[in-house]
Amino acid sequence: MELRVLRYFLAVAQEKNITRASQKLLVSQPTLSKQLSDLEEELGAKLFTRGHRQITLTSEGEYLRSKAEEIIDLTDKTSANIQTDQIISGELTLGAGESIGMKRIINIISDITQDYPDVKVHLVSGNAEEMESMLDRGTLDFAVLMGERTLENYHYLQIPETDQWGVLMLKDKPLTQKDVITPKDLVNKPLIMSSQALQNHRFQDWWGNLGPKMNILGTFTLVYNAELLAENSGAYMITFNNLLNNSPTQNLIFRPLSPELFEPITVIWKKNTVQSKVNQLFIRRLKASFDN
Repeated sequence: MELRVLRYFLAVAQEKNITRASQKLLVSQPTLSKQLSDLEEELGAKLFTRGHRQITLTSEGEYLRSKAEEIIDLTDKTSANIQTDQIISGELTLGAGESIGMKRIINIISDITQDYPDVKVHLVSGNAEEMESMLDRGTLDFAVLMGERTLENYHYLQIPETDQWGVLMLKDKPLTQKDVITPKDLVNKPLIMSSQALQNHRFQDWWGNLGPKMNILGTFTLVYNAELLAENSGAYMITFNNLLNNSPTQNLIFRPLSPELFEPITVIWKKNTVQSKVNQLFIRRLKASFDN
């Protein structure tokens, strides 16, 4: 498969129309149609269902689109990062969940973009499994992970900040009168929890034999929508501290867990990979920030 043909394929998938795609690509309609037919023949699969007014992707076409997008993104990013002089430019792509540690990282990235205006930054949100997968595929340069992870396959730096677990709840809840929240306080309360923490049994030791009495109403991956659910349902959301500043509501309040529960924050990147100049700069400045 040629990159040019993959770009043709993605344009048609986006436009859902051969004529519009050919106009966008500045190629003739017969040429585009032949390229797509040749691609289907090469792959031995039907990629499109051709209707009267528009075309849609088959299941094989949907699969190819997801992979083609990754291939094109990686190709464009690689081209942008190859420089023949000492000017720092290119792209830096970083994936992370929501955490107090992102303040340090965003400050570093902001300083880099101010010092080197040709640098472009892409931030991707997701949980640890998603970030590691994208890092392994090469669609991320760095990932920021919260919690204990197996890191032997990566280079990594653990930053000084940590995330503290606690409960986010409506301000009129009786539990807000307490300075800390214990497992006993949450028995039979409707809880909203991080799906990743739940899958990793992060609170099993914390609530001990009270685990069967915990009422897990729902789970979340990122906090914004979960905060809306906590406000509207009156549920108790177990989440990190220092994220409420980004909340869409002013009706929630945070109380830390007791015994205290903290998570390390780690920046990781692939081993055996030649880093671009902008990526090298990010690593240097991240290390230097620890001294400041």
